[in-house]
Amino acid sequence: MITKPFVCVLLALCAFEASAAAPACVKLEQGWVRLTPGAMRMAAGYARIRNDCAGEVVVIGAGSKAFGEVSLHETTMVQGVSRMREIERLPVAAGTSVELKPGGMHLMLMQPEVPLAEGAQLPLRLSLEGGTKVDGSLQVRREAPAP
Repeated sequence: MITKPFVCVLLALCAFEASAAAPACVKLEQGWVRLTPGAMRMAAGYARIRNDCAGEVVVIGAGSKAFGEVSLHETTMVQGVSRMREIERLPVAAGTSVELKPGGMHLMLMQPEVPLAEGAQLPLRLSLEGGTKVDGSLQVRREAPAP
């Protein structure tokens, strides 16, 4: 009978998924993406990553069903020239937050799978070192939200 092995595999997958769930002490807050003019193939996303855990967490990646590719980047000024580089590890100390904001660290959202419409909520998942995930959303906005 094929049912028993199938049920065992399904239960094992559910247990694995539950073990990879994000600790409730890590949150993605105030997520937003700037509305792009026309059909641009790239957008920027911003949010606050809050760590209320007892120890440091490290963001090692990001993804979204709304975009083909998502990565963390940082914009810096080097001798008066704006430069952007990818961030492979973003540590967030216990009891602190990291701001992803215009002109600094941000999400590069490439190859949109859906048209961006003002007010839409787009899913975002951060991957943490150790295999845990943090789910949140990005609201499409014309301007940055008030602080």
